[in-house]
Amino acid sequence: MSPTPPADPYAIFAEWMAEATASEVNDPNAMCLATCTPDGRPSARMVLLKGVDPRGFVFYTNLESRKGSELAINPQAALCFHWKSLARSIRVEGQVEKVTGAEADAYYASRSRGSRIGAWASRQSRPLEGRFALEKAVAEYTMKFGISEIPRPAHWSGFRVLPARIEFWRDMPFRLHERRVFTATADGWGTEALFP
Repeated sequence: MSPTPPADPYAIFAEWMAEATASEVNDPNAMCLATCTPDGRPSARMVLLKGVDPRGFVFYTNLESRKGSELAINPQAALCFHWKSLARSIRVEGQVEKVTGAEADAYYASRSRGSRIGAWASRQSRPLEGRFALEKAVAEYTMKFGISEIPRPAHWSGFRVLPARIEFWRDMPFRLHERRVFTATADGWGTEALFP
């Protein structure tokens, strides 16, 4: 971040993501997604960012997965990007909404054929009696769809995290790290520096 950072956290995010894309070996768009179980316990896993715009940060999943079920009950989430090659991280917190059917259809259509088959075959987050059961399901759906188009399953879609807070963290000498937080306001974004 510059001494006087831009008032738009999305501009900083785009700059940092571009640098991460150039320097990270694997999945610069990987982010930790934290949700809560119905009894309030935190639940976290890695997912991939598949879109960002002024409305928020988008990822896709099986709606019947653990994360999908938790978000259906409590549509709040936190994201954390960490780029070791840059010694930087970004935290995002906010409400979650489903993407539109058109958005989900467009992204689903962009996936490889094998990934689209996988969306049908995987009963994500549910017990798997053995690898063969998954391979059998993949074979069954491959035969079912043959060479025809593979429609998006009703149980597969995306979520958008609508940020109320975005924090940028950058490593600095002597653990005197740089932290700047942006908070959504009625007029745009408020910003302040934080002690490390």
